[in-house]
Amino acid sequence: MFGFGQLIDILKENPKKIVFTEGTDPRILEASSRLLASNFLAPILIGKPEEVEAAAEKSGFNIRGAEIIDPANYDRMDEMIEMFCELRKKKGVTPEQARGILSQANYFGTMLVKMGVADSLLGGATYSTADTVRPALQLIKTKPGNSIVSSCFIMVRPAATGENEVLAMADCAINIHPTEDELVEIAGETAECARIFGIDPQVAFLSYSTLGSGKGEDVDKMRNAAAKTKAKFPNLPIEGEIQFDAAVSPRVARTKCKDSEVAGHANTFIFPDINAGNIGYKIAQRLGNFEAYGPILLGLNAPVNDLSRGCNAAEVYSMAIITAALA
Repeated sequence: MFGFGQLIDILKENPKKIVFTEGTDPRILEASSRLLASNFLAPILIGKPEEVEAAAEKSGFNIRGAEIIDPANYDRMDEMIEMFCELRKKKGVTPEQARGILSQANYFGTMLVKMGVADSLLGGATYSTADTVRPALQLIKTKPGNSIVSSCFIMVRPAATGENEVLAMADCAINIHPTEDELVEIAGETAECARIFGIDPQVAFLSYSTLGSGKGEDVDKMRNAAAKTKAKFPNLPIEGEIQFDAAVSPRVARTKCKDSEVAGHANTFIFPDINAGNIGYKIAQRLGNFEAYGPILLGLNAPVNDLSRGCNAAEVYSMAIITAALA
């Protein structure tokens, strides 16, 4: 089962670079100092070198050896502007406009990933989710065949066996009212992400109904989404629509859906909308004593993730490892 050691081992085999858009933030600097003491993930800090170094010295963090890039003095800025204008040509962006936009760390950092200077990006310590996701949508864009960006949370809790109990929950942060087809995409991306964290995905499309026990448009949506996902991913164990108790309790499953392979031991949960998803993962976090890692953005051509503005340095460090491992 999942432990951060597994992700670190992945990165040691193939070290990565990660962009931090908020290079002077003390939490970013503390996490960067920890990463610099390792050999598996190199931070790139956005900001004026003198300001980043002064902030690190003030906070007492050693960032010696860190790559610090100032958008105002970047030697490949002309190349970046040309690429940016090409990516945004439908919007008629001029080189002058591009230079102004790229002076913003969130856009500049995203372009570093697009150009291959970095493998991944982590932002949001001071930016809103929208300010992290919007440049990614505009510049990194979705994978071929994907129409949306979605998200999942990886939930981790120590188990009595000594191994961690690990679950995946989606979409709890991005898509407010996903359609049936969007739920198919969310489920496929979440299952793929779950495997990276050692989960053998058993997917439950959650509802207030189990296999027809309830009626209504919301029930139909989850039933249809589950059927479409089974058709698209025939080797992925899927059940739905299904109530949460039947999804996780073998005793309840024997009563409500005794012939199901997934019911009673689901570990990858697809919620009908953001209301249910956001409430659900927070109940697991606050009452179930799960650690919540995320939101992990899914469906992009390169890993870009968003921090909570209330995050601490330990969460930045953990999310940096998760983000880079997705590369």
